[in-house]
Amino acid sequence: MTLVISVETPLQDEIRHLVAELNAYMIPLTPREFQFQLTVEQMAEPSVTLFVARDETGRAVGMGALKEHGEGLGEVKRMYTLPEARGQRIGASLLETVERLARADGLSLLVIETGEAPGFEAAWRVYEHGGFEVCGAVLDYPDSGYSRFYEKKLS
Repeated sequence: MTLVISVETPLQDEIRHLVAELNAYMIPLTPREFQFQLTVEQMAEPSVTLFVARDETGRAVGMGALKEHGEGLGEVKRMYTLPEARGQRIGASLLETVERLARADGLSLLVIETGEAPGFEAAWRVYEHGGFEVCGAVLDYPDSGYSRFYEKKLS
């Protein structure tokens, strides 16, 4: 699959659809009060950069975002690949792209909050193969047992 990854606005129907699919996947896996999803409107804020992966037909097949928190800290958010496009390293490519921007912006640490339940194994593999290590709770997320946290030092 030929893949093009670029910065795009989340305020488009195709991205709203990807976000809805991601949310629908996650909702049954973790209690709602322990899901920390950015809306497309929140993803459009200046502190967030959204990357969209498109296939050779121009269809959006995946996304991932970098949310900058200041003081050298960035967070990987809204990583998702369509089920029919999985297994082609789209998630890994998106994660590498997010990391490249974080480094270019001078960030020293990237963190991730993801689910701890069965159903998140593919995400864990992407993060761990990308050099992220499991760590304790990050930012202001609760250490509820429903989240798994990762970090990667960039400098």
